[in-house]
Amino acid sequence: MSAFTFERRGAVAVVTFDTPHDAVNKISKAIGWELEDLMQRLEADEVIKAIVLRSGKPDIFIAGADIEEFVALRSVEEATRLSKDGQLLMQRIAGSTKPVVAAIHGACLGGGLELALACSYRVASDHARTVLGFPEVQLGLIPGAGGSNRLPRLIGARAALDMILTARNERSKKALAIGLIDELVPEAILLDIAVAAAERLIRGGKTSSRRGGSFLLDGNPIGRMLVYRKAKGQVARKTGGHYPAPLRAIDVVRTALEHGMARGLEAEAQAFGELAMTDVSRRLVEIFFATTELKKDDGVPAGYGRARPVRRLGVVGSGFMGSGIAGTAVLQAGVEVRMKDADLAKVGRGLKAATDILTAELSRRRLTTFEYTRKRAYLTGSGDFEGFGGTDVVIEAVFEELAIKRQVVEELEAALPATTVIATNTSTLPVHDVALGAQHPERILGMHFFSPVEKMPLLEVIPTDLTSADAIVTAVQFGRRMGKTVIVVADSPGFWVNRILLPYLNEAGFMIEEGVPIEIIDDVMTRWGFPVGPIALMDQVGLDVGEKAGKVMHQALGERLRPSKVISVMRADDRLGRKNARGFYFYKDGHKTGADGSVYQLLGVRPLGDVDQQKVQDRLVFAMLNEAARAMSEGVVRTPRDGDIGALFGIGFPAFRGGPLRELDTMGAAEAVARLEKLVATHGARFDPAPVLQEMARTGQRWYPVPAGR
Repeated sequence: MSAFTFERRGAVAVVTFDTPHDAVNKISKAIGWELEDLMQRLEADEVIKAIVLRSGKPDIFIAGADIEEFVALRSVEEATRLSKDGQLLMQRIAGSTKPVVAAIHGACLGGGLELALACSYRVASDHARTVLGFPEVQLGLIPGAGGSNRLPRLIGARAALDMILTARNERSKKALAIGLIDELVPEAILLDIAVAAAERLIRGGKTSSRRGGSFLLDGNPIGRMLVYRKAKGQVARKTGGHYPAPLRAIDVVRTALEHGMARGLEAEAQAFGELAMTDVSRRLVEIFFATTELKKDDGVPAGYGRARPVRRLGVVGSGFMGSGIAGTAVLQAGVEVRMKDADLAKVGRGLKAATDILTAELSRRRLTTFEYTRKRAYLTGSGDFEGFGGTDVVIEAVFEELAIKRQVVEELEAALPATTVIATNTSTLPVHDVALGAQHPERILGMHFFSPVEKMPLLEVIPTDLTSADAIVTAVQFGRRMGKTVIVVADSPGFWVNRILLPYLNEAGFMIEEGVPIEIIDDVMTRWGFPVGPIALMDQVGLDVGEKAGKVMHQALGERLRPSKVISVMRADDRLGRKNARGFYFYKDGHKTGADGSVYQLLGVRPLGDVDQQKVQDRLVFAMLNEAARAMSEGVVRTPRDGDIGALFGIGFPAFRGGPLRELDTMGAAEAVARLEKLVATHGARFDPAPVLQEMARTGQRWYPVPAGR
């Protein structure tokens, strides 16, 4: 069955791209051959004078290239050839003897945008789901089918590099403003306008309305040199040199604009081929497939559990977490939210904080005024449970005290229908303890959001042994509607993310006790790939939160997780971290300035002048990796995939390393055990290699299968 069909509208052929048996349109080798064959037939048809290309999928123009073909590549030469084949396909469109108009509605990404760029003219719908972008750097690649050449020629180096390097999707209104598309119209008349544009081109009308960005920065060599230099500086600061694709993208764009398209295409194909074979790209592609799989995984075996439709959410607790949950639910899921707190003043502050999330999106022009007004009306609040009777899910986000949470559950069960799912947003307390004594424990589970809720992408769903499959599926699917990547984890101490994070932070505390400078600890780990170091992270999370979590983990897991005394000493000095501008760092207007050396005076130690940074790195890294292996062997997460995605999205584990379990596979269990044993000799039993690692070292096992051909 063909992916392309066409109908005649006078002298215009309207071609519809609709891949059979697939939810989205993707460009593959087979699709390319079929499109080339169709173009040849249409060009040979003397009646047809122009072509309009549109999608037959709802809200998707073309989602990009077929990533499965990237995985099959085995050499730089193969990858380079794939890029050149894509360039030839796009050149076939660009060089057509008959003008081609792209009628774009929905996502136009990656290879789909490269195809649109090769067209003579681009008309897009003004629908919110019409976005254009190049996500390739998120896979460790660059646009490789001519996009790295055509985009800067169309909109200038500065705007092109902004799109390529950030992988940001642009809405169609912005695309029109920067010259990426030529017309913006309502979806209802998109095809008619595209056909009219094609007829205009037949009569000799001009193709695109804008070219080349600004003269000051794009229209002369000196301006472009400034653009390239600034882009390289920004990339270096953001990636720390761990991701090669952005720098190669800058070089390719520069070659394309300064030395012509022939050399630009050659540079693009060579860069694509070399990048596709890097370990960084392999790790990022694995993450892409893992997150795609997770979107189809409801946390229970297929066929078990039925999600309750969620139209109304209740949130108990209107503090920082509660308001974040409420605002995000309204913004992303579009549900009505009813907030409740002990008194109306607290409710008012919570509603204001939740509304601020919407206001921020309005100011960034990600919401229209109409959307903002409508969503803001979904937020209501009360000092009691009035209005909670119609809720489908209720999330409690009250103070992290077991007695208080149990009381809330008791009150909720008295106010809610038996079908309403009740979730506790806890980061440390066992969910089964919160549910103890409940009338309907089957509808109770944990939904652990990360702070700030509107920014952090991960959600841990934590069922107890009594939680029903229906409740699990409801929570997982609603979490996705809130824009979260969702993993289902066991109801065990610290769940997954905090379980592997606490030993890492604790080890940083022991180092401070020894006098290791704060800046060195953080610098070592940001150079290793984390977005922030462990000390800065403790300040961000809050030292009060860290103190409570440390005590819970120590009580649950024993001497191996005995807390460093650093946080208790800091708390005794009324230090909370960033929230009261008194922590390990100084703060001004909420921003970290420099390390506070008085921390060492509190501890009665002197900062060390000479530190072995490799040893600092090993202690921190292996504290986390060892705990990840131990927790994985205990079934805290269901699969290595879930564990690695949880670490990547929950604590910013470096994506180019693939996650803690991928990192262990990369170095090998035998090497991990050997390095842990060296740490045991110096720092004691807390570094004892996890039994599962010792067994894997003995047998040569891995967490993941060895990829074919590797």
